[in-house]
Amino acid sequence: MFCDIGNTYFHFYHKGCMWKEKPKNLSKKEGEIFYISVNPEYEKKLLTLHSSCIDLAPFFTLDTGYIGLGIDRIAVCEAIQEGVIVDAGSAITIDVMQGGMHLGGYILPGIASFIEMYGKISPALKVMPDLSVEFDLLPQNTKEALGYGILKSIIGMIKEVSGGKKIYFCGGDGKFFSKFFDDSVYDDTLIFKGMQKAYENYQCAYGKNR
Repeated sequence: MFCDIGNTYFHFYHKGCMWKEKPKNLSKKEGEIFYISVNPEYEKKLLTLHSSCIDLAPFFTLDTGYIGLGIDRIAVCEAIQEGVIVDAGSAITIDVMQGGMHLGGYILPGIASFIEMYGKISPALKVMPDLSVEFDLLPQNTKEALGYGILKSIIGMIKEVSGGKKIYFCGGDGKFFSKFFDDSVYDDTLIFKGMQKAYENYQCAYGKNR
């Protein structure tokens, strides 16, 4: 069983089934759990509940010169040899892979973060943006203006860095953004595909066949 420990949920994958659990509702599982984590507090909770947990972080072999690349980004990049990977959650990470090598990437605020940021600028901007705006028309009200600004900022940056490469979307808002790009794929199992490669490296290292 694989577990991706994020900042909001525990994401699990086992035999083709995928689900998530809130930290307060985390239940005990049977068998070994192979995990990655970006949240030390939640990681401790998993280790308290389960005696047989193995951190896959040391078994990733991504070729990259990026300093401080998060384990979640490493995992999704391991799954793709060629293309642009966009993980659209509370933050949006964009990473470029070429010939199995990670060329680099950058980070943008996610939709929810943009909305929160606007609300802090002025009470007049504390409204829900219209995310169905047409890009060929200038906004005519505050909701449209906010939605236009959010989407143009994110989509424009992705288009600029993609340079015609295939784009792979994952994360909570990944499906929404994928519809703006013709040559794109939405794959919510991408991180687990990367974890599978690390798991295979673990098996080779310890001579285990499970």
